Amino acid sequence: MSEKKPHLNLVVIGHIDHGKSTTMGRLLYEVGAIDPRVIQQYEEEAKKLGRESFKYAWVLDRLKEERERGITIDLGFYKFETKKYFFTLIDAPGHRDFVKNMITGASQADCAVLVVSAKEGEFEAGISPAGQTREHVFLAKTMGVDQLIVAINKMDTVNYSKERYEEIKNQLSRLLRMVGYKVEEIHFIPISAWEGVNIAKRSPDKTPWYNGPSLYEAFDDFKEPPRPVDKPLRIPIQDVYSIKGVGTVPVGRVETGVLRVGDKVIINPPKAVGEVKSIETHHTPIPEAIPGDNIGFNVKGVEKSQIRRGDVVGPVNNPPTVVDEFIGRIFVLFHPTAIAAGYTPVLHIHTATVPVTFEELLQKLDPRTGSVAEEKPQYIKQGDSAIVRFKPRKPVVVEKYSEFPPLGRFAVRDSGRTIAAGVVIDVRKAEGY
Repeated sequence: MSEKKPHLNLVVIGHIDHGKSTTMGRLLYEVGAIDPRVIQQYEEEAKKLGRESFKYAWVLDRLKEERERGITIDLGFYKFETKKYFFTLIDAPGHRDFVKNMITGASQADCAVLVVSAKEGEFEAGISPAGQTREHVFLAKTMGVDQLIVAINKMDTVNYSKERYEEIKNQLSRLLRMVGYKVEEIHFIPISAWEGVNIAKRSPDKTPWYNGPSLYEAFDDFKEPPRPVDKPLRIPIQDVYSIKGVGTVPVGRVETGVLRVGDKVIINPPKAVGEVKSIETHHTPIPEAIPGDNIGFNVKGVEKSQIRRGDVVGPVNNPPTVVDEFIGRIFVLFHPTAIAAGYTPVLHIHTATVPVTFEELLQKLDPRTGSVAEEKPQYIKQGDSAIVRFKPRKPVVVEKYSEFPPLGRFAVRDSGRTIAAGVVIDVRKAEGY
């Protein structure tokens, strides 16, 4: 059945404890993507620990642990279907190092659900300058997630108040518009993950004032993104396994181009060359993979020790670009003081993370118009937009945003905070590539 439906990758974002895991656990349970016996078992365990409200969250968090122990190459972290689409839910959300994973997750997502809490004080904490709601919205947009649904959760804590819903919707609309989302295309859905309100189906008894779709129904309003099959192949590697009787199996998502069984590929930066022997998605062998497919594939002639997360697979005649330097256009989301040349935080680009130096600040831009405000500024600070020459401290694949958007978007982080996000406008190839 799902083979016929278009496939979309969905990432769930939002401030900690606003109910991401519970919302998605509840949804998966209500649409029958999870065995009710599993929920029952969690319910009993959660009751024993006096944490009954965790039962749905555990669906996601538990399976993640089980998945980390097992070695099946199942990339469909959680799968569910709607009338129109077949969804893969990316990355269990409740992760400690969530933003790092979220960057990787968002860079692979076609669409997102932003979960915000309606609870007094919680919403305000998330949207404050230090809150993750703001950070995640910026990152999702930078990483190319152009389609978004907002789930206003914990409506049961405010007695399903229409006023509170409107207040939150208005504040979020301002933030989303500022980042560049088309607010008129976004559903703002009042939900209670705990009571199951407006999750799988509408609950007019609780929210008589709301006449939009339930969360599950809203998923069918997403549009299928274009699949760039005509571009050269690029697959950023997420994990590498060595599987008995099979061999080396890199795992990742096809971003551009087509991978076929029998293809000769090169993996950069290590320059490992091999032949594709088999391709699998969701445990099913397939003859070829196209953009958007999450796959595991066996490569003959490449050892597991040669390659790692962050490397990129491409065709031998058009290998992924390893750079010595690149020029990026960035927006500074957060910095306690100011950034000058020589600053060396961490670059997150596709699935790679490497230290990177701000070699030279070329121009400061007017964030509203994009026109040049200052040539060669001494420093840039929070809220500034700039053109910067970057130097990665290790070999890494970086492509121009204009040619390979998924490999040309990046974020810069330092001490657990996202400092800046941007796109690659030019690259200088490293010698020997």
